[in-house]
Amino acid sequence: MTASQIRQTGRLIAPLWHTAMVLFVVMGASLGGARGIHPAAGHHKLRQYLWTMGWEWLLTGFVYLGVRKRTSLRELIGGRWNDVEAFLKDVIVAAGFWLVSMTVLGAGAKLMHLDAGGKIDSLRHQLGFLVPSTRLELLVWCCLSITAGICEEIIFRGYLQRQFGIMARSTLAGVIASAIVFGAAHGYEGSQRMLLIGIFGLLFGLLAWWRKSLRPGIIAHAWHDGLSGALLRLLK
Repeated sequence: MTASQIRQTGRLIAPLWHTAMVLFVVMGASLGGARGIHPAAGHHKLRQYLWTMGWEWLLTGFVYLGVRKRTSLRELIGGRWNDVEAFLKDVIVAAGFWLVSMTVLGAGAKLMHLDAGGKIDSLRHQLGFLVPSTRLELLVWCCLSITAGICEEIIFRGYLQRQFGIMARSTLAGVIASAIVFGAAHGYEGSQRMLLIGIFGLLFGLLAWWRKSLRPGIIAHAWHDGLSGALLRLLK
């Protein structure tokens, strides 16, 4: 069943119990992160990165198992690149989206005073356990960023956004609901940054809605996370 057929029939792309399980796991991990609990905490950063990659791929696999009888992974992502031109077009769209989103998030950070010196120092301290310190850690961080781009876009924009939209009979409601969950999933960032990340998720959701594909969002997401790690390393 294709994405258009799903929208026409209003049939959920996965059972409700499956969606409840995904939300339970995501919110549980966020709550643990907010309390400073990480399964690989106290170990080398490489272990944290590898554990996080494994966890994200495992959750993505669980999402696939839930939707495979009603749609395909290709439909969830929104097709594939058939030629180099299609790939380059998505890269250009991703770059433009990233620039626009950074402007929006910069304005949001300014309004919430997150750009103040004390808040920046607090952010560096809060995320210090994740910031790569060596070249090897930076390399693995880039792999983690690619994993986050693929897995999180599939989970939040491909699966939850579509599932919520069908449940509410409104695509926009699906975009908003998945953005709220995306922000809430980043408990380790603190409440104010969770709001900012929710706005970021909203922008990603609108991009997926507009392009009818996750591919530009995957590129922008991976690029953003990779660059953020590199910049935090320099600041550190």
